[in-house]
Amino acid sequence: MTATDTTRDAFQPPPPGEFLGHPRPLWMLFGAEFWERFAYYGMRAFLVTYVAVAFFNHLPAGQDRAAASLTFGAYTALIYATGLFGGFVADRYLGFRPSIMLGGLFMALGLFLLLSQELHWFLLGLATTIVGNGLFKPNISAMVGKIYAPGDVRRDSGFTIFYMGINAGGALAPFICGAVIGRLYGQRWGFFAAGVGMIFGLMMFHWLRGWLGHIGAAPVRTQRLRRAVIVTLGCIACIPVAYFLLSKPDVVGYVLMLMFFALTVYFLGSSLRSGDRIQFHRYCAMLLLFLAKILFWGMFEQAGSSLNFFAKDHVDSPFDYTLFQSFNPAIIIITAPMFAWLWPYLEKSNLNPSVPGKFAIALILVALGFTVLVLSITYLANDSGRIPWLMLALVYLLNTMGELCLSPIGLSMVSKLAAPKETGMAMGAWFLCSAMGNWVAGKTASIAVAANTGIEGYLGTYTFIIYAGLAMGVAYLVFARGINRLMHGVK
Repeated sequence: MTATDTTRDAFQPPPPGEFLGHPRPLWMLFGAEFWERFAYYGMRAFLVTYVAVAFFNHLPAGQDRAAASLTFGAYTALIYATGLFGGFVADRYLGFRPSIMLGGLFMALGLFLLLSQELHWFLLGLATTIVGNGLFKPNISAMVGKIYAPGDVRRDSGFTIFYMGINAGGALAPFICGAVIGRLYGQRWGFFAAGVGMIFGLMMFHWLRGWLGHIGAAPVRTQRLRRAVIVTLGCIACIPVAYFLLSKPDVVGYVLMLMFFALTVYFLGSSLRSGDRIQFHRYCAMLLLFLAKILFWGMFEQAGSSLNFFAKDHVDSPFDYTLFQSFNPAIIIITAPMFAWLWPYLEKSNLNPSVPGKFAIALILVALGFTVLVLSITYLANDSGRIPWLMLALVYLLNTMGELCLSPIGLSMVSKLAAPKETGMAMGAWFLCSAMGNWVAGKTASIAVAANTGIEGYLGTYTFIIYAGLAMGVAYLVFARGINRLMHGVK
């Protein structure tokens, strides 16, 4: 390692100043991410229902919703997948701060393009948002870790605060963009409100950038403009690719599977070439847990697609159906501290489930959530084919509890199971699993909504989800001990 490398990699603290016991940059990043998540969840709250009515209403009944669900699944899948490339660009070429600003500008432009009532321009807006998200989302999260020194005991609580910012923005957005602006002025203007939220986030990030000091600055200051121009042109070149994939949702699935296969070959091949048998076993365990993540997300992410249609048409609710999209982040804000306390408490009693055990619990919880929904459809639907809104709220509660058993645990698991030199690649693969799960969710939702047989049309798909979740959850419970052996002491 050269002297330059040593200097670059050594921790350099941000400018002095704290608020509530944490460095000031945390609160700036909290605010910027709050507004970015406001923008994302604001448009996501009614995206699938809007697309079905605005662009696919010429299709036969049921097929309009199926087409919208496939588009939604492709969009959310690509949102996760592009983070693989955005992190690389920021880390190796452009720097975190320029990447965040550039990505945010592309996202805002994309959201404003969603005002168009022409399908081609609308898809172009989604494609632009996807490309911008790839530069913004992974890099603002990475900067949180850079404001704390190695070993700083405040790091975990800092990430918890940041995570609360994510979910606070996600909880508020459906109310503002959907239930208020969307309902009063039309959902097109809900997209506009989401774009304004993105601008707020960029303004906060730009005006308070001095709080960051050197953190996230461009790696080569003398070439900042040149590199920014090159990355901008690269983003523009990627927009038609994203547009094509959005217009061909099935192709997205093949691309994601190819990427996952390549990463699988890379991880297993790397450990075999090194002759490290323990690392090979750990990668086998990691890949098995990745499979659980894909299956879970394929069920859980019905929230933005088929459950949104279901809430709109088949739930007897005193409020706008888009507000159900606030339930997940709101439940996380309330229950995440409880889960953070629960695992150490169970550990003291030697009752803490293993990582595979927690993944199994997550799969079973989401299956139980859909069991509540199927039973409600069967026994509680009124003459108009609507169920009480509290039943759907209970579904979101169970599904979100499953998320808290899997997502935070999975992030920690990846960092421990991967070889140190390949941790970044493994984190990318973890988010690729989210992308694959979202694509699976879109395909599944397209089946659920295509039948056009009223509330009964959801029964078959949701019943299948129950069987799949329970079967895979029990399988992971049964084989948890074997997977634990492959992990060689990693907990």
